[in-house]
Amino acid sequence: MTSDTMGFKRCYCRKDHIMRVDLLTREYPPHVYGGAGVHVLELAKVLRGLVDDLRVQAFDGPREPGTDGAEPGVSGHDDLPELAGANPALRTLGVDLEIAAACDGADLVHSHTWYANFAGHVASLLGDIPHVISAHSLEPLRPWKAEQLGGGYRLSSYVEKTAYESAAAIIAVSNGMREDILRCYPAVDPQRVHVIHNGIDLGKWHAPSGAEGEELRARVLAEHGIDPTRRTVVFVGRITRQKGLPYFLRAAQLLPDDVQLVLCAGAPDTPEIAAEVEGLVNDLRSRRSGVVLISEMLPQPEVAAILASAQVFITPSVYEPLGIVNLEAMALGLPVVGTATGGIPDVIVDGETGYLVPIKQKQDGTGTPLDPRAFEEAMADRLIRVLDDPALGRRMGEAGLARAREHFSWQAIGVKTADLYRSLVEGAPRNQHD
Repeated sequence: MTSDTMGFKRCYCRKDHIMRVDLLTREYPPHVYGGAGVHVLELAKVLRGLVDDLRVQAFDGPREPGTDGAEPGVSGHDDLPELAGANPALRTLGVDLEIAAACDGADLVHSHTWYANFAGHVASLLGDIPHVISAHSLEPLRPWKAEQLGGGYRLSSYVEKTAYESAAAIIAVSNGMREDILRCYPAVDPQRVHVIHNGIDLGKWHAPSGAEGEELRARVLAEHGIDPTRRTVVFVGRITRQKGLPYFLRAAQLLPDDVQLVLCAGAPDTPEIAAEVEGLVNDLRSRRSGVVLISEMLPQPEVAAILASAQVFITPSVYEPLGIVNLEAMALGLPVVGTATGGIPDVIVDGETGYLVPIKQKQDGTGTPLDPRAFEEAMADRLIRVLDDPALGRRMGEAGLARAREHFSWQAIGVKTADLYRSLVEGAPRNQHD
């Protein structure tokens, strides 16, 4: 344990009192679907060395002993049987009430995404304790969620607004997210919004190596029909409006015929977006070969093997607070082409670690490009620049790896988060732009 870590441990002891912090989350192993779940998992690993008593309150019921997510201090909570068949947003609030009750005795609660914000808000009121929120996305900037939740979208929006306006502190995962928070919720005091980026575990995200690694790579590529001899663009993400996959599928029509497209894309939000993506993939397959769609969630080592076999990574999002997936690709030494929106410019250095795709967007909360065709053409142009210049791609990949290593370590993020906890509980000052 480092001296800094031990210093934080001391900060969490007031006389004989052991400080307890509860992380509240929709996603936690083995139920991790997106970047917010990865964030909580990695943050918890670091905070266990910085906080005397760290607990995790998660959805999806109790974990089986000996499985991922069943470590000491983790509690899983089921849907209330009384709400079976109710709107998903209402069922979420039922779980939140269970979690709020489980937080009895905590000194601070830290919630992630709107799913857990209500639990943090109620626990804060009941226990008169600070509530910290990590902002991974904002409901006003995701109006397409109405497709998924129906009237529940109005409920989720109300929950988020109420929690944000009363939280002791809000962590924005990027500078762009901080600006979005203050624009969407003008009642929030800017002094309470702190920028602490997402991170990357470089010990986990690396190219397969050695005989076993090469065997894994060969097996994964063969199982999914990926040709290792072709120039390859990879997309990894859920099928949602915000991820912008339809724009990339149309942009892909402008790429050279020999370029292979690998789409690790699943978990559609709604039947509508699922049908749209399926139609675009089928249309693309009718025009060119080498369109690989992988709809199941792959184990992390297999995703790393696919990334390590590609030439460039694409992030066509129209809304992205930061994008952990960009860091994962950079850790594998891939240049990243991503939309110049949200927190993506905090990660990609244009022309150095990849390219930012310019976009002009509607300001109605959807993020829809004002000129979709221009956006798609600009995306294809940046991809072709990297694909046609292997030396450039290698330089960008090396620069991206160096940037991920220098600026996005989970240890540094955990220390900044623990510092924020300390400032709230002990009353120490802290600069929100740390």
